Amino acid sequence: MPLAIFLITLAFLIVVQSAIPFLLKRTIVFGVTIPEEHAMDSSLVSFRRKYSAAVFIIGTISLIFLVLWSANASVSENQLVITGLAIQTGLLLLSMALYLFFHAKTTNLKKVKDWNSRFTQIRVADLQSHSKDSILPNFMYVLPMFVTVGLIVYTASQYNLLPDQIPIHWGPSGEPDAFSQKTPFSSIALLLMLLVLQVMMLGINAAAKLSGVKLNAGKKKSSQLQQLAFRKYTSWFLLLTTILLTILFGFMQLTTIHGALQNDTLMMALPLGFLVLMLALSAVYAFKVGQGGSRIPVSIEEDETSSVTDDDMDDHWKLGVFYVNKQDPSIFVEKRFGIGWSINFGNPIGYLVLFVPIVLILLIAFFV
Repeated sequence: MPLAIFLITLAFLIVVQSAIPFLLKRTIVFGVTIPEEHAMDSSLVSFRRKYSAAVFIIGTISLIFLVLWSANASVSENQLVITGLAIQTGLLLLSMALYLFFHAKTTNLKKVKDWNSRFTQIRVADLQSHSKDSILPNFMYVLPMFVTVGLIVYTASQYNLLPDQIPIHWGPSGEPDAFSQKTPFSSIALLLMLLVLQVMMLGINAAAKLSGVKLNAGKKKSSQLQQLAFRKYTSWFLLLTTILLTILFGFMQLTTIHGALQNDTLMMALPLGFLVLMLALSAVYAFKVGQGGSRIPVSIEEDETSSVTDDDMDDHWKLGVFYVNKQDPSIFVEKRFGIGWSINFGNPIGYLVLFVPIVLILLIAFFV
């Protein structure tokens, strides 16, 4: 079971990490804004290919090594877990190091070739698009919370049925492997964590709804359609994630109350099914939507404006990853290297939405 989980996760990481440069907007290369006319410069194409090839080859070699090494009968489950985690962490660190290397090369190339010199940089924000926005209403994120609150009430009503030792951690096989003494708090700690996650998802959706719709200066109409589609699909992705988390946590809580539900096959299949579904959703989202909806086909005719380019905003993107702009009221903005949303570190509200839930979850885990 642990081997299956690590192989699935590692294969997903290899595919997505090596494909990332080709899932982004053509005009954003390793966190650097490039004018449309130069987006396919041969050096930039070479940077993308080298990054992808390095991640794919080293990742594949690591995966083959893990398969062959785990075939040794003397390998224990603990050794497998530690090695699997080390390989995944190593692949992510390699991707990060390669990103920073090519970010520096792209920044230098843009400066040397002075690509912005003949363009007028402008920033286009569509203030009318919010009326067409299809981001899901916030109340849809509240519905799973009712399920969680209902489970808390149900747990309290069935308190006498709970075992003296409450599971607080589950292993790769789905079996509990860490316990806490039964108390009113420990009996609902798992559900409190779920509630915090649900509130965080609601906060992200609400903040995304308030964020500005930024358009491509040279392709206003097509970029508007892609932006609206990106916002809609991101909202659906977050909601589906919330629902799957609710099902998984809710099932684990019910098996704690009613031990007879702990069927070995089901205990193993549910976490694995959750993992596979989440990875499949993430893959569909990444490959079908792309950065800012860039992979969504749009058939619309418009005159491209060749004399202007987007305001590159490069000064506000530290290392092309961290967005810091106190003048921008947006709480979340599109990621520059990756797909989805990133926090505006210049807006204090973003810290509340993202980090307060994490601190609360750590506190619950500490005191349980």
